[in-house]
Amino acid sequence: MNNISEKTFQNATGKIDYTLLNDYMFRAVLQENQKVLKGLIASLLHLSPKSIKSTQILNPIELGKAFNDKTFVLDVKILLNNASVINLEMQVVKQKFWTNRSLSYLCNIFQNLKSGDDYSQIKPAYHIGILDFSPFPDYPEFYATHKMMNVKKYYIYNDNFTLNVLDLTQIDLATDEDKTYKIDYWAKLFKAKTWEDLKMLTQNNNTFKETCETVYKLNQDESVRYWCEMREEGQRILRTYESLLKDSNAKLAEKDKKLAEKDARIAELEARLNAQNKV
Repeated sequence: MNNISEKTFQNATGKIDYTLLNDYMFRAVLQENQKVLKGLIASLLHLSPKSIKSTQILNPIELGKAFNDKTFVLDVKILLNNASVINLEMQVVKQKFWTNRSLSYLCNIFQNLKSGDDYSQIKPAYHIGILDFSPFPDYPEFYATHKMMNVKKYYIYNDNFTLNVLDLTQIDLATDEDKTYKIDYWAKLFKAKTWEDLKMLTQNNNTFKETCETVYKLNQDESVRYWCEMREEGQRILRTYESLLKDSNAKLAEKDKKLAEKDARIAELEARLNAQNKV
């Protein structure tokens, strides 16, 4: 009798090699499992899962295959119920111009009219950024919704243009409404680092269980693992360049400071000499 148990998510232990914070793994899981995709969208948009009849990924990639210019960006563009367009983004590296980038993506998916359509047929557009940093540190919030609003009368200019931000660093600020739709559970799934942590979160919830089983399955796929590693390597290189640039800027700032102090000293000495000459 074979006593060697087959490796599965249920008996997996230890550190997860590639978690859902890896944007390639995030994209792979949502593309691989429609139930997971529907469950996440239902939570983020405060919908009943039964109300989601169809989800179509508009920018699919061939998992495990090489990137090209069109697939390098791993945001997931989704057509929901043939009635709304959603862009999901997992971003763990803090970007100085993230607000500009997110607005650019939202504007792009808002332009969803087809030839012959009129403006009454435009589909509501949502950009949802799942971030492992706070875009507005002075205004911490776990799950924020942003819309165009009149700055004097505070009414919404257009309800079809929405930008949501899920801040994974602020789980403790989850509201009762966030918890009702289990957005805090999704955040914990994204942040989980061990298989034990994931298994604790899957109890009595089939969608979360399927999410974790899909993460486990894709962690066993060598081609998926390769591209997950490439994404992490790319982020390491980016962080290195940013660190070098920061150090370089700091050194330049120090030199500028010393030059400014020297110039000030020279100006002070010249002023004294001029004053003495006048006497």
